[in-house]
Amino acid sequence: MSENRFARPGCDVAWCPGCGNYGILNQVRDTLAALDLDQQRTVLVSGIGQAAKLPQYLRVHYFNGLHGRALPVATAIKASNRNLTVIAESGDGDMYGEGGNHFLHCIRRNPDLTNIVHNNMVYGLTKGQASPTSPRGFVTPLQVDGVILEPFNPLAVAIALDAAFVARAYVGNVEETRAILQAAIQHRGYALVDLLQPCVTFNKLNTYQWFAAHTAPLPSDHDPGDRQQAFARACEEEPLRLGIFYQKEKPVFEEQLAAYAADPRPVHERRVDLGLLATTMRELGWG
Repeated sequence: MSENRFARPGCDVAWCPGCGNYGILNQVRDTLAALDLDQQRTVLVSGIGQAAKLPQYLRVHYFNGLHGRALPVATAIKASNRNLTVIAESGDGDMYGEGGNHFLHCIRRNPDLTNIVHNNMVYGLTKGQASPTSPRGFVTPLQVDGVILEPFNPLAVAIALDAAFVARAYVGNVEETRAILQAAIQHRGYALVDLLQPCVTFNKLNTYQWFAAHTAPLPSDHDPGDRQQAFARACEEEPLRLGIFYQKEKPVFEEQLAAYAADPRPVHERRVDLGLLATTMRELGWG
């Protein structure tokens, strides 16, 4: 079997043994290869956290930004060059907590990018505090009496905002997860994949065994074109449904920009009209 060209053999992977991030890394790497993507035209963007380290372990272009700021950077990259495959990935704390405002407005803009969220329902990098998706009653070193808030439901929020593609996967279901990732990357528009994974060190509740017992595929009669049905199933808590909840075609952000209408080429391929620039500078009194 030939080596996966997206793999970076020999790099020092800084995750705990047994972490669900290893599975996600393998599944993302294999999906990129299965889609036969151009490495020079593939960009991963992440924020801060254990999940945000993933792009460093792949042979692609990547940008590690500030905590919670992966989506605006990814949106700008796609707007600058529509020929790129852009994937924004980070953890549930980074995307839904620090980055919650960007999550909402990225859905509204609908850039053509894939948003993979490693959802282990805990802050792993900072030693086990509750995250936005931690269940009520979850005990942590900080929430010693248990979490008192209802968990954030990213799928229901995304569907309520009419996101173009909304899915949930579980890292333990390898083939199903790869199929969902492939569909998300191929979808034209914003695509959310909420990817459930265990944190073997700081979350002793939501383990591999727990996810296996408390998740199930969407019913065979589920219609991803039915927004109301998708919303209702996104609100189900037992079991947590897996699959593509909602999908629709809608205009993408970067093709609605005035700059694109004036010149659809990538920014780096455009040529500045020096005569127009000089005239403008004179009119502004700059030269």
